Amino acid sequence: MNRLIFATFLLYAASQTAECITGGKEALAHSRPYMASLQWSGKHECGGFLISSQWVMSAAHCFQDSRVSGFKVVLGAHSLSDAEDTKQTFEATAVYNHPGFSLSNYDNDIALLKLDKPITESDGVNPVAFQRDSSSDPKESDFVETAGWGSLNNLGGRPDKLQELSIKVMQRWLCGRGDYYGTKFTDNMLCAAERRKDTCDGDSGGPLLFNGIVVGITSNGGKKCGSTKKPGLYTIISHYTEWIDSTMTQ
Repeated sequence: MNRLIFATFLLYAASQTAECITGGKEALAHSRPYMASLQWSGKHECGGFLISSQWVMSAAHCFQDSRVSGFKVVLGAHSLSDAEDTKQTFEATAVYNHPGFSLSNYDNDIALLKLDKPITESDGVNPVAFQRDSSSDPKESDFVETAGWGSLNNLGGRPDKLQELSIKVMQRWLCGRGDYYGTKFTDNMLCAAERRKDTCDGDSGGPLLFNGIVVGITSNGGKKCGSTKKPGLYTIISHYTEWIDSTMTQ
């Protein structure tokens, strides 16, 4: 009987992992030099991406309550644990959450972090361009890319090395359907995923790229990564150009 119970548990765990694997692959080391790891007490919690010599963009929901202080921004990482010559570590002198951010549905989920000093540009640390014109945003069925150090599955397994993923933008009417996100899916969001391909816990704040330009910020999703009716949600950056420009000139 005990063997049967144990075998049943193993089968269940394996099936859960298979259903929920995000479906990405390890990125070529330092091929995405804009990637940022936001770490509290040395532990990766959220992603971000470098948009200028002293500014990182991320998701507002990463900075709720006491989490607006006591963190480090690590740039130039591929492995979170290895000592890499490319790594540069910063503190943030200011965190600006969009004033319209809503925790109830994650609308306006965008944040800007000002680093305590400018970066030293290198092959491993370099800013990325972000989309300013909504007419160039990806359309339904376009392929987009994302990357991060988030969970590989719903069992909580985290990678040490940066993972990347290519997925399709989904139809807006579908994401707004009642059995998907309903009214919580706003005009400021797009959803993107494919079967067994999705972002997961810990990827929040990372970039969504289209033709090499960052068009979105990894924001939210279902309780289970890879869920068919709860695909990953991304904040559309082109909707916030004015706020971004005014914030960065303060």
